[in-house]
Amino acid sequence: MTVAPVPFDLTDPALVADPYPAFAVARAAAPVQWDERQGLWLTFGHAEANAVLRDRRLGRIWSDRTPTERFESFNLIHRNAILEMEPPTHTRLRRLISAAFARGHVERLRPWVQELADSLVDSLVERSAGETDVDVLSGMAEELPVAVIAELLGVPAADRPLLRPWSNAIVKMYEYGRTTEIEADAERAAAEFVAYLRELAAERRTTPGEDLLTHLVTVRDAEGDRLTEDELVTTCILLLNAGHEATVNVSGNGLLALLEHPDQLARLRADPGLLPTAIEELMRYDSPLQLFERTATEDVEISGVTVARGQKIAALLGSANRDPAVFVDPDTLDVGRADNPHISFGAGVHFCIGAPLARVELQASFGALLSRTSRLELARPAPRRPEFVIRGLQELPVVLTGR
Repeated sequence: MTVAPVPFDLTDPALVADPYPAFAVARAAAPVQWDERQGLWLTFGHAEANAVLRDRRLGRIWSDRTPTERFESFNLIHRNAILEMEPPTHTRLRRLISAAFARGHVERLRPWVQELADSLVDSLVERSAGETDVDVLSGMAEELPVAVIAELLGVPAADRPLLRPWSNAIVKMYEYGRTTEIEADAERAAAEFVAYLRELAAERRTTPGEDLLTHLVTVRDAEGDRLTEDELVTTCILLLNAGHEATVNVSGNGLLALLEHPDQLARLRADPGLLPTAIEELMRYDSPLQLFERTATEDVEISGVTVARGQKIAALLGSANRDPAVFVDPDTLDVGRADNPHISFGAGVHFCIGAPLARVELQASFGALLSRTSRLELARPAPRRPEFVIRGLQELPVVLTGR
């Protein structure tokens, strides 16, 4: 079949600012298209993106960044990451991580997460009394998920300010159009992160606690298998990076969407029981992760297009989540949307292992904002981060009043 040319550039600032109109045009032209600039296939439709995520012939095949001597630590934390593995290695690692998670860590933290969310909102209200506006992104959206993941793993409070800068530097490596400075910063952050977690894991071996890191250090499966040192460190970094980046950006993107749709914000205030469905809708409406790559291990046909063995194909999650073939009025924000098969958490064997924790955090933070304020308005336009793959804001200035 003839595939229409890709009508946009993933590094174009206009596309980064608002990719959804361009997605709609491309999706209508052809659900799978070749991007000559990046050398990979792009899927725009929900069915096609879902197939990319679920088809076992399309795998996460990690190749070390080169030159390898420049990216020693960055390569280490990806070479051993569950997100970059396929069965049977993936199956083994996920089984061990799931066994550690099964100790009830998410439910253990639920009351603590709500208390933290309440206190962060109260702090924003206090600050707003003497200021024109406050930044919800730095004052809450960034603080809460980092604190939660750190508490989950047992990272000492004094060390927690280190985590987000490390994560921010590392995830910039997933973007297109990187500079050598960005790459150097990512490797430096990865090296410092690895060294820190090796030391913390060593402490847990001699002084165990009730945290997830202790359980990851000690977990064994029925065959007596356990995580290697590199797998342990990599798993902690993945949980810290993926575990808060998505939540931060759902919080920012989602609150901005509500502020830009005051009728939906009012609807949610009037009926707090809609909060769980509203969280799913906010993840669908403006996806925190826009692109997820896979590599064909053999020739695979997706919607009439043959992806040759060795070629890359990407699921455009934000485009899939706006597909009119699946979602009624997809460009409309509807906090009561009940039929919502969004794929913001992925699908298949790589479905986000931290999804239950993310939902606890998001329900706590949005619930606190709704219940502890009487006024919540956008103070001025919220600037976006200049990256496409991980979609988020630089700041979210709001005017709010406590109840």
